Amino acid sequence: MSAKLLKVSFKNKEGLLLSGRLHIPAGHIRTFAVYAHCFTCSKDIKAARNICQSLSERGIAALRFDFAGLGDSEGDFVETNFTTNVEDLLCASAFLEEHYQAPEIMIGHSLGGAAALVAASKLHSIKAVSTVNAPCHPKHVAKSMAGVEEKIMWSGEADIEISGKSLKIKKHFIDDLKSYDMNQVFKDLDAAVLVFHAPHDSMVNIKNASSIFALAKHPKSFISLDSADHLIMNNEDAKYIASSIAAWASRYVQFDCKDDIHEKPGEGDVVVMETDEGLYTQRVYAGNHIMRADEPVSIAGGLDLGPSPYDYLLAGLGSCTSMTIRMYAQHKSISLDRVTVELEHDKVHATDCASCETEKGMVDVIRRKIKLEGNLSNEDRAAILRIADKCPVHRTLTREVKIETELK
Repeated sequence: MSAKLLKVSFKNKEGLLLSGRLHIPAGHIRTFAVYAHCFTCSKDIKAARNICQSLSERGIAALRFDFAGLGDSEGDFVETNFTTNVEDLLCASAFLEEHYQAPEIMIGHSLGGAAALVAASKLHSIKAVSTVNAPCHPKHVAKSMAGVEEKIMWSGEADIEISGKSLKIKKHFIDDLKSYDMNQVFKDLDAAVLVFHAPHDSMVNIKNASSIFALAKHPKSFISLDSADHLIMNNEDAKYIASSIAAWASRYVQFDCKDDIHEKPGEGDVVVMETDEGLYTQRVYAGNHIMRADEPVSIAGGLDLGPSPYDYLLAGLGSCTSMTIRMYAQHKSISLDRVTVELEHDKVHATDCASCETEKGMVDVIRRKIKLEGNLSNEDRAAILRIADKCPVHRTLTREVKIETELK
């Protein structure tokens, strides 16, 4: 049974094809969520990737997609506005309901947060909505375009630059932002609200978080993001947001999806797949357990977000050695208090290895040191040392291993 990162697409109200990525968890899917990216961003911005991936690790299937006119979606940005973003979110929710299950969680970042609040107020399936560094009122974006509005009044359009990206907007965009009555939106919103905001956000002042919290009906919560930046570029901040959403939403969401949405996990199955976090970062699914693998930062492209492949190899041998010793001590009623196994891996020239049979070339050498604590006799220690070499992983590593590979 494997986790999946699915390429999906669906049409919006105008018939434009929108591009998305659906993070399907390994194991049981607790519920579905829709993620709305920040203004002029895309589904592939770091925050969107990391938050959605982290949600999937916690059993929440998360859909991130490009609004019309952005990223890989069809359309012209200059013809879009806040209302079209809201409609795109409604279409994304309808897509999940038709092909999987109606989403119960909606998350929005920056202006996407305001759009998420408006969309959630129109959807009965949404039980929990969370905003991240979001303005309370869409017209906040208009205020950040000082001098642009006057140019639009004269020529009908203007170029703006946001986060280093140059885009063209028309008068209808500004007018649309100012048309929303968020007081009414919050009256219509029948969902729990969780507000995340960075106190030192230079793009959207934290006063917006206070306004959202004040307008929202109970139940509502607020979490400060401390030193986080507006775009949530730090992986740890994204993971913190995802873990907080998962824990908070469990009070308001059923967390019980249809059994036929996902495959049943197979005992002993291990699945490894790339993530969007780094060049080499992998997600490792072993049964019901989720881990990371990565290369150290000393290797170009490595982020050290998890153990290296050889670290896992040594961990497998070490844990199997310790378990085998414990099993033997239990069977023989030996007073063994604790086992510690230290391992290191190296590649050496065969001529430098006295116990290696190969006469030339490089060989792999694993050095294993076993520490035994307890009231043990010399005979006990000698017997345990012999048993260590009989652990199943040791035997696998020291005999010929055949690996069969095929394309799936």
